[in-house]
Amino acid sequence: MSLDVLTRKSLSLFDAVGGWRTVVESVVSRVVFLVASLLTGRVWTAALIAVGAVAVLAIVRVWTDRRPWPAAIGLAIVGGSALLAGTTGQAIDFYLPAVVIQAAQGAVFLLSMLVRWPVVGLVVGAVRRERFGRRHDPAARRRYQLCTAVFVVKCAIATAVLMPLYVAGQTTALGIAATLLGGAPSAGACLYLCWRILREDSPAA
Repeated sequence: MSLDVLTRKSLSLFDAVGGWRTVVESVVSRVVFLVASLLTGRVWTAALIAVGAVAVLAIVRVWTDRRPWPAAIGLAIVGGSALLAGTTGQAIDFYLPAVVIQAAQGAVFLLSMLVRWPVVGLVVGAVRRERFGRRHDPAARRRYQLCTAVFVVKCAIATAVLMPLYVAGQTTALGIAATLLGGAPSAGACLYLCWRILREDSPAA
C-alpha cells in the first residue's frame, strides 16, 4: 500500500468521525464561551451563546452532508460543558472536561505502550486493514510506540499546564491554553510528527 493510499484512507477515517468540522466546533465553542463570558460576566449567558454557536454549525453540517451523528456528538460535548459551568456558576468549569480528557487520554496512550499495544498501531492497522496493526513487525512496532509516545507527551504537557490553571481559577488563561493544547493546534502537530515517523513504514503497493 502506497503512502498516498494510506493518507487517503486516513483522511477518510478522520472524515468518518467528524473531520475538520468537529475540530472547528471544538475551537469555536471554547473561544465563543470565553469571549461571551468576559463581555457579559454571566456564566449561563455565555454557555448558551457557546451552545448556540455550535448548534448553528451542527445544523449546517447536517444540512450539507446529511450525517447527524458527528454533529450530535459535538453538540452533546459542548452542551455538557455548558451545563457543568451553568450549574456550578463558575465559568472555569466550562473547561474542566478538556482538562479531564487530556489526563484520561494520556493515561490510555501510556497504558497502551506499557502493554505493547500502542494506540497508534491499532489505528493505523485499522486504516491499513491489517490485523493488530503489524504487531509482530519489530520495526513497525517501534514506530507505533514512538508515535504513541508523541501523544503521551502532548497530553502530559497539556495536563501539566491546564490543571494548575484550573486549580488557580485562571479562566482566561485556561480558555486560551485549552484551545491551543487541548485542541486543533497541538493535535495537528502530533499528527504531523506521526506522519513523518510512519512515512518510511508505508509498504509498497
